[in-house]
Amino acid sequence: MKHNARNDLPATIIAIRLGDVMAQVDVELVGTSYRMSSVMTVDSLDELGLAEGDTVRVLAKAVNVLLMKP
Repeated sequence: MKHNARNDLPATIIAIRLGDVMAQVDVELVGTSYRMSSVMTVDSLDELGLAEGDTVRVLAKAVNVLLMKP
């Protein structure tokens, strides 16, 4: 999938916190101790098939942090 985000960082999902409608996904950037979080709907989490331990790509653009599974 092509994108125009300038930041494309590999990360590992370290925690997922589920609510009724929204989920918070915490990641650690590969090779660092830096952590970031992304908030998305539970439906999006399920559609992406994200789980703890998965490797994702963090795409940061404007005020949004997007996760993308390779």
